[in-house]
Amino acid sequence: MSEENKPVNNEEAEQNEIPSSSGKVMPPNNEQQLNDPSTDEPIVPADTSDIINPTSDIIDMEVHHHSHEGHGKKNWKSYFWEFLMLFLAVFCGFLAEYQLEHVIENSREKQFIRSYIEDLKTDTASINRNLVYQISRKEQLDSMMHFLETQTIKGSESDIYYLARVLLRTRRFQSSDRTITQLRNSGGLRLIRSEQAADSIISYQKLVETVLGNIADERDERRDADPFISGIFNPYVFDQMLDDDNNIHKPVGNPPLRSYDASLHQDLAYRFHQLKGSNRILYTRLTLLHEKAVRIIAFLQKEYHLE
Repeated sequence: MSEENKPVNNEEAEQNEIPSSSGKVMPPNNEQQLNDPSTDEPIVPADTSDIINPTSDIIDMEVHHHSHEGHGKKNWKSYFWEFLMLFLAVFCGFLAEYQLEHVIENSREKQFIRSYIEDLKTDTASINRNLVYQISRKEQLDSMMHFLETQTIKGSESDIYYLARVLLRTRRFQSSDRTITQLRNSGGLRLIRSEQAADSIISYQKLVETVLGNIADERDERRDADPFISGIFNPYVFDQMLDDDNNIHKPVGNPPLRSYDASLHQDLAYRFHQLKGSNRILYTRLTLLHEKAVRIIAFLQKEYHLE
């Protein structure tokens, strides 16, 4: 038997055990044994199969912690209910926004109607004043036509001067268009829900435009009479008839005309005849406009429950 295979004697083992100072037997120094070249014992590697690996347990715990195997996969019903809830949320939000917009538009509509009624009231007051003026103007035109037709001019020059001067002026009707202008510029006419109310407003505005067109025609007719007026009347007398506030007064006495030519008077009579026609048209259409305004005010107040 070789030396490598010899068993270790108990005596040698006992010799290797070193007693401590306390009397206890200490195990042999392994480090010394490993470094001792005379040691014939082979070095057996330590068995690590029983060592606990804490890192492995942590990894196992972490994997288990993040595992979702218990929840299972979603089926089509789960997706359907999620979609349905999302759809209902969006739809309810849309309904709320639509309702809010509807309330705002109703408020704006009522505000426009209230403002438009105030404009109509302003128009009716202006129309009343203009109708009174048109009646007075008709009487003045009739008087002037009588003087020119009968040629009873001499001795009445003061009256003729006064009529010729005031008939060159007029009193215009101007509609209050504050609200209708806002409605047109902002597209607010679409806010008028009542079709009858919208039709009434549009009809009234068309009649206003017609009246304004008649007023423009009447202005052109007055300007057409200017050359004949300047040929018949003395402009210096006209100038003396005006005061500092631009009011017209009859001249003192009967200052002579610039011309007593009957032919020239007839040319002037034709221009006053045209003005009489415009006077009748304006009076008739302003009366219709006043009646329409009164009806619309009453209708809108009833339709929108306004006092």
